[in-house]
Amino acid sequence: MKARTCWEGVCTVADLVPESGVAVWTAAGPVAVFYLPHRLPALFAISHTDPFSGANVLARGITGDLKGEPVVASPLYKQHFSLVTGQCLEDETVSVKTYPVLLDGETIRLEVPISQSESAVA
Repeated sequence: MKARTCWEGVCTVADLVPESGVAVWTAAGPVAVFYLPHRLPALFAISHTDPFSGANVLARGITGDLKGEPVVASPLYKQHFSLVTGQCLEDETVSVKTYPVLLDGETIRLEVPISQSESAVA
């Protein structure tokens, strides 16, 4: 059975910083939303938690491009994570969760799992 999801509004366009990330809190936990206006698509969302340190820091990482792949470098240990797949480029056994993201008017929405308590009400 597929997990139930919803499109959760997490921030607005005004909250975004070009070529950078912002940290948001969702029902699924902390997520880093990146705005890369020179790319299509321009919005990406991955887990905010660095899997190597366990710290919530990936939104503060430096964005870039490695061989055409949009990436963020962790500010702690400098591993690069694909903003498309979540895969760590230095260690193929490690990845972070990615989230579908869309622009709904001025609201940025992420597709996140519905928690057990919310689905019991629905």
